[in-house]
Amino acid sequence: MKLLHKDIEKDNAGQVTLMPEEAEDMWHTYNLLQVGDSLRASTIRKVQTESPTGSVGSSRVRTTLTLCVETIDFDSQACQLRVKGTNLEENQYVKMGAYHTIELELNRKFTLAKKSWDSVQACDATQKADVAAVVMQEGLANLVLVTPAMTLLRAKVEVTIPRKRRGSCTQHEKALERFYEAVMQAILRHINFDVVKCILVASPGFVKDQFITYLFKEAVRHDNKILLENRPKFMLVHSSSGHKYSLKEILSDPTVTNRLSDTKAAGEVKALEDFYKMLQHEPDRAFYGLAHVEKAAEALAIDTLLISDKLFRYILRDIDLYIICFRYTLRVVFTGCVLPPSDLSSTVSSELTQLSGVAAILRFPIADLSEPEDDSSSDDD
Repeated sequence: MKLLHKDIEKDNAGQVTLMPEEAEDMWHTYNLLQVGDSLRASTIRKVQTESPTGSVGSSRVRTTLTLCVETIDFDSQACQLRVKGTNLEENQYVKMGAYHTIELELNRKFTLAKKSWDSVQACDATQKADVAAVVMQEGLANLVLVTPAMTLLRAKVEVTIPRKRRGSCTQHEKALERFYEAVMQAILRHINFDVVKCILVASPGFVKDQFITYLFKEAVRHDNKILLENRPKFMLVHSSSGHKYSLKEILSDPTVTNRLSDTKAAGEVKALEDFYKMLQHEPDRAFYGLAHVEKAAEALAIDTLLISDKLFRYILRDIDLYIICFRYTLRVVFTGCVLPPSDLSSTVSSELTQLSGVAAILRFPIADLSEPEDDSSSDDD
């Protein structure tokens, strides 16, 4: 995300002009947008015109509109962001107060104005995907980039593999070769080897082993220096299937966790695993739910705080709840580590949602808040 202009007043009201440069930036924009904000961007409007003869025609024109945001629709698979609202400024093609939907586009700037910005809402252009995964089985492969904000499906390869026939395996082997070739091309097209630190290749059985053998045999044959120089980055892992949902079990594998110890993706999974272990062995140091986590924040006890994207979006719509959460997030900044939704992959964030959206590992134990603080019945006795 590129910050082109910023004009923020002392009372935190103001506007910024941004330009999304890659798909992940749409996710950051989605988390910045709130109902009631003002969004100014270039858009396409269908306009009806009437000729002198009375015939009516229509054409699509590009214009710039300023909307008061009412609804925000984000497609995480396609990384498309649509914002619907009413027009705030009179326009040649759109009347004041008329509804319109803007679809934000990559490499097209937009201006976002808010009544109040805060320090959590920031533009970070340094975050990139540092883990790639190819989750595969015979005839199916999903190439995924694990970014600091989300899990992005970059390519899905599907090739029909005929069964082996008695006495002849020619068709089966040719189909497998086409499949492996398609997966190899997807890797070369979608993985930035300058940024990615590790490429996980996972499958049930020996599919991954056969693919890696094919991949580097072709790399040697064609003298593909990119693949040959980055061979140490490839890591073979077992998975139960070639579907995208197997990514969580892959990232939870201890050997993978050790290999990825310095990447964000592994850090997220490890933080959640540490929380579950703490909940099992030292429940007084593992809290979840807004009420309990807020009490822990007030006591400056939080070491690691995790917030799901779903809860974060809900908080943004409730100003009272937002102020409370922002206040205890600041407390955590001084005592531990905050993993907000922009630092959580979709697999971790979805598990957090099942824990009411927020969880915390504490620096020291606090008695279970669900238990009564005094025992009046025993005093009466």
